[in-house]
Amino acid sequence: MNLRRDIFQAIADPTRRAILMLLTSQAMTAGTIASNFETARPTVSKHLQILIECELLSQEQNGREIYYSLNPLKLREIEDFIEPFRKLWDNRFSKLESVMKNYTL
Repeated sequence: MNLRRDIFQAIADPTRRAILMLLTSQAMTAGTIASNFETARPTVSKHLQILIECELLSQEQNGREIYYSLNPLKLREIEDFIEPFRKLWDNRFSKLESVMKNYTL
């Protein structure tokens, strides 16, 4: 049974965020991904499954190996949600910087 998971719930976990960061440079097998963590491989496999279920990762079979890679379209969904907050904080920091430049001792 493939449950559709919430992407924000998926990225709330630090291990899953670390997996996403690992995959920013290249696709990797589960074994390669697991070798970067001190947890058991089945634990990493569970994290991979969650990331696949929420479509943050895709998988491609190459011979006997399955390679996991980022799904940029789904990552865009996260970026689209965060963007208004980024603009808000950029504006606030710009105002603070302006005040600090005008402040004299």
